[in-house]
This record gives sequence, C-alpha cells and structure tokens, in this order.
Amino acid sequence: MNFFRHRPFGLPAFALLLIAAAGCSSADDAPSVAVPTPGGAVTKLCDRLDGVLPKKVDGLSRRDPEPSSALTAGWGDPAIILRCGVERPAKMADPEADGVEVNGVGWLLEQRSDKSFRFTTTLRKAYVEVTIPAGRTADGMAPLVSLAPAIKEAVPEGIAD
Repeated sequence: MNFFRHRPFGLPAFALLLIAAAGCSSADDAPSVAVPTPGGAVTKLCDRLDGVLPKKVDGLSRRDPEPSSALTAGWGDPAIILRCGVERPAKMADPEADGVEVNGVGWLLEQRSDKSFRFTTTLRKAYVEVTIPAGRTADGMAPLVSLAPAIKEAVPEGIAD
C-alpha cells in the first residue's frame, strides 16, 4: 500500500502552503491614503516638511503610506498618518470646535466615529493633518509632540491660502 501521494515538483504539502502564503503576502503592507492636491506654494512647504520629518514618532519607525508622496508620511502599524496640504476642515468654522496647542503648534481636534483622532494644524501657511488610529489613542498627543518641531520649522505661521 502506497501512503505517499504525488505532489507537484515533489514538494511536501507544508512547503506548498508556505509558497502560497508567501505569494499572497507583501513585505510592504503599507497603508493606503489619499494624497492631497494643494497649489504650488503649499506643495513647496509640504516638500520642505517632508525633508525635516522625524524618522520616529512616539517611538514608532517611519513607514510611509501608498502611493508614495512627499505630501504623506506614516509611522508604525497601525499607522499614524500625516497628510500635508489638505483642505481647511469645515469644522474650523465652528466656534465650539475643540482645539489644543502642543509645543507651539495649534491643532483642531476631531474624534472620528471609529474612535481614531484627526488633528489639523491651525494658523499655518499649510494645513497639516495627523490621524492617530484608535489603537494608538492611549498615547494621547505624544505623536504631536514628536511632529511639532518639524512643523514649526517647515510651515510658517499664518493663514493657509
């Protein structure tokens, strides 16, 4: 009685399973985000910001989202996502909107329905948005502390165009 069955290329079943799993996964499972489309002056500020962003935010290594752009950045998994050159949020017109200041950078604070937080800079020449996923909100505003020096250096105070 033959207990062995024919396998393609003579590979055992577990080897085939490993090959199939490797083919289905990606070494770069970067998150996907919409890339903003600001005008030329804001794009230059965002390019400048990209050049001075920290390699780590709140102890998490940089891991940029797809598609690759100088207007977006990310750290960790689940990722803290930064998008530069976003539109002015409508919520900024609400006098009851929540705001915070972290190390000299003002932020509009919005809690989203999925329990994540979205922060958008205020009184800067470009709007910079930082989204902190629900799984990372226990760290509070620590990511903003890491990002404040770069934003202050690259995006001057003022009103965004």
